[in-house]
Amino acid sequence: MLKSVIFDMDGVIVDSHALHMRAWKQFLFSMGKPVPDADLEIIRDGRKREDILRHFLGDLTEDEIRIYGNQKELLFREGVEGMDSIPGVRQLLNELSRAAIPMAVASSGSSERVHYVLDCLRLSGHFEAVVTGDEVAIGKPDPAIFRKAAEWLKVRPTESLVFEDSVSGVRAASAAGMKCVGIANGHRADALLRVGADHVVPNFVAVSVSQMQKLFT
Repeated sequence: MLKSVIFDMDGVIVDSHALHMRAWKQFLFSMGKPVPDADLEIIRDGRKREDILRHFLGDLTEDEIRIYGNQKELLFREGVEGMDSIPGVRQLLNELSRAAIPMAVASSGSSERVHYVLDCLRLSGHFEAVVTGDEVAIGKPDPAIFRKAAEWLKVRPTESLVFEDSVSGVRAASAAGMKCVGIANGHRADALLRVGADHVVPNFVAVSVSQMQKLFT
């Protein structure tokens, strides 16, 4: 039975991938590391900020991770005002609220950024819990972040449905024992189905609570 819904944030609640890609590209260029677009795909895969930094810059100290992460964050915030939510997500959040189904966000982003974006979009009030990359030792595809969200919501993982847009996120949800619906289209949709998504949709326009409940029957 469906008793909770857990959302990733980037690419699921908010259409932010283009902004992230641009901010990371600008930051890496400033570090003398120009990166072609094809090599930035890791940014779309739901990884923690420190994992992305080490992927491109090698071994870093904790102070370097904090400083570089803040520099990238400033570049990201320059474009936040033009960011919008994924089509249909506001309507689904309202429907879930009316159905008294508790919701959480489980994002690999930093706590400061995740709360900032949710506040900018005026969506914070929908979520009983927000779990971020700062709160888990290992990021997705490790299932810890989703298990922690379920604990906050006081439900069993098998009673939770996750919305994810990345391969690592779908793998994390599956490893946590949760149902998972992918948000993607084209070749990315196929990739999410291959790694365990129960269903994939391009956005939330045609998603309803009754459809979600059918995944549990």
